[in-house]
Amino acid sequence: MMKNTIFNLRRLRRAGALLLASVTGATHAAGGVVPSSIALVSASAAHGGMLVAPAEPLLLPPLAPLRADVRPVTLAQLEDQLRRPELQASIGKGSIAVVYPNVEEPFRSAFVAMIQGIEERTRLKVRSYPVEPKVDTAELNATLKRNGTKVVIALGRQGLNATAGLDREIAVLAGGVLLLSDAENIMGISMTPDPAMLFSRLRALLPELRRVIVVYNPQKSEWLVKLAREAARAQGLELQAHVAGDLARAAQLYTQLIGAADSRHDAVWLPHDSTTVEESTILPLVLRVSWNRGVPLFSSNVLHVKKGALFAMVPDNVELGRTLAASALGVIAGDVRRRPLVPLRELQTAINLRTASHIGLNLGALQQRSFDFVYPQP
Repeated sequence: MMKNTIFNLRRLRRAGALLLASVTGATHAAGGVVPSSIALVSASAAHGGMLVAPAEPLLLPPLAPLRADVRPVTLAQLEDQLRRPELQASIGKGSIAVVYPNVEEPFRSAFVAMIQGIEERTRLKVRSYPVEPKVDTAELNATLKRNGTKVVIALGRQGLNATAGLDREIAVLAGGVLLLSDAENIMGISMTPDPAMLFSRLRALLPELRRVIVVYNPQKSEWLVKLAREAARAQGLELQAHVAGDLARAAQLYTQLIGAADSRHDAVWLPHDSTTVEESTILPLVLRVSWNRGVPLFSSNVLHVKKGALFAMVPDNVELGRTLAASALGVIAGDVRRRPLVPLRELQTAINLRTASHIGLNLGALQQRSFDFVYPQP
């Protein structure tokens, strides 16, 4: 009796595997997915589920030979595919959409690269919706619901604003937008670089450094400075943070602090802060004073490297897209924990060789290759 039962189980699983191979191949050729009922049966058999063998041998009709274009799929391979979160997302649990600004180059390329990363991570073609500054949010909401959207990845401030009127059951993840305050209560990734990565690069370039000086407006950058204090401590650095509520105070502080700085042990950090790093007045002042004093100046804005900052970090847009997609898949899979705004860790680095040489930092060819962008360009 035991031998008969084992024989029947083996025959059932062998037949199930062949049946699944046939259905999978035919469905794949037609661009579809394996029916869920077959998947459930195969999963039960593969995991040794409670299958009771009949008293008589199981009689199955003869199976036709597989076509040449059908590749056999084992139960283990099929189950592995069915466990993929991106496939689960496509079978009844909802889909991912991307809302991004309808802008011209060079800004459009950045958003296209993010969408590329999203599709690479999900392995699915996501629905993308370019939006104008004035968008009909009700129409957008209806379209997203009609397409079974579970998560929207909102790129850019314009894309994020377009999601303000969406139903609450549609989750929103922000990316590609400079979020300066966690008070916005939005899940996502800010475009401002993680201080931990900035300080790590700083220590690698200047091992003798001991202190980082930053001037900031707490209404805009308090959340970032809190992270920076922890990051500096982890790198064995002291973060000397000074508050400035307006341009006049910021200019006064920069002049005093850089004038008294030790060029061997101190460096100045320029965060994304429109008050203390104002482009037309404050930035030229800081660049001039730091150059004259030989004090290293690094920034969260890559454009400042072209103007004379030692180094800065710039978003890796494709990698950012992959990270946002992973978070979206987590939401679809049932991860509903509310995560705070986080700084950007998907980064590339730019260096200004002229500024490096000016402060006595001579980078060889090997060190230069560790940077993604080098200025001045040859």
